[in-house]
Amino acid sequence: MTTPTIVIHRDAGVLVQAAAARLITRLVDAQAAHGDASVVLTGGTAGIATLRAVAASPACSAVDWSALSIWWGDERFLPDGDAERNETQARQALLDQVPVDPARVFAMPARSGDLTPEDAAARYADVLAQETEKRLHSGAPAFDVLLLGVGPDGHVASLFPEHPALYDDRSVVGVRGAPKPPPERISLSLPVIRSADEVWLVVAGQDKASAVRLALGGSGPVQIPAAGAQGQRATRWLLDRTAASELPPGLGRPASP
Repeated sequence: MTTPTIVIHRDAGVLVQAAAARLITRLVDAQAAHGDASVVLTGGTAGIATLRAVAASPACSAVDWSALSIWWGDERFLPDGDAERNETQARQALLDQVPVDPARVFAMPARSGDLTPEDAAARYADVLAQETEKRLHSGAPAFDVLLLGVGPDGHVASLFPEHPALYDDRSVVGVRGAPKPPPERISLSLPVIRSADEVWLVVAGQDKASAVRLALGGSGPVQIPAAGAQGQRATRWLLDRTAASELPPGLGRPASP
């Protein structure tokens, strides 16, 4: 796997603006290279703020939104349209404001009827397998960019420390008993996260500093799942100063004064 690149920004506001600019550039480059692009979105404060910044950027229209496949790394298993769903927040922040192809927006199934988290995960896994096969046959990576946040406990997506989902060998897993509400969720597994061309961890806040230090300091992915989130070609930790405050001196490069 790749050696992480660590970039430290002055504050959370600068971080999300820089992450948005970087994401637009990466998607444009991917579309120039193989005709389309594929991105995996994340929720959380920094993740949704980054999507808002993309929508507000003058360069937003440089992306061919009709030639972009959109996935999610995890989802809260809640009814369709619930304000706490990552999909709902992403649509409000970005997707409702750009001309995406609805057929290429792959939201994780919502809670409905007798559907269980495991059933929903299996459905998403089937779609993921079909679409990934098409991309690999075209010579494109499974995902060009996979965005992640990091929790104070070191979780990524809905993979929590020492949780049974970390041991599940399926591509998409149903999560029960998550320590952060809601307890039922759906998540990509670590092997699928690692299949992405680039994995970006966008992290802001003093409460994340310990998790960042542990993830970059050699902890294992069972104890700190963020430590196992690595891309095939690049792994980028995009931090603000407070999230980076416990890193050893000299680790990471400042992006702004």
